[in-house]
Amino acid sequence: MKKALALTSGILVAFAAPLVSFAAITNISDVGSFIINTINNVFVPVLFAVAFIVFVWGAFQTFIVGANSEEVKEKGKNLMLWGLIGFFVMVSVWGLVNILTGTVSFGNASGPTGGTPTTGVRIGG
Repeated sequence: MKKALALTSGILVAFAAPLVSFAAITNISDVGSFIINTINNVFVPVLFAVAFIVFVWGAFQTFIVGANSEEVKEKGKNLMLWGLIGFFVMVSVWGLVNILTGTVSFGNASGPTGGTPTTGVRIGG
């Protein structure tokens, strides 16, 4: 278990370290943009790759290794099922993150401008 945790932590640090070290965050909008971009560009593709590997490994166990063993076939079917569930969950979360990005508009948000309106306003006659 400790080896798996160390391997996972090492991979995450390897992917995230360049993002953090080169980040020039100057305001809160950049922080939100950085978090959303990190999720969309780093974590989601890695999780898709893991789900794909789990699905392919389950198919391999079901159709090739487990040709004669019902127990191995069942384990392979379960892996394929969990791979598909992983795909579904990730697509759902990715869609929600993109909806959040479009709704809140991190990164290119513009604040209210000061002064008086100049178009469409008629004062005194």
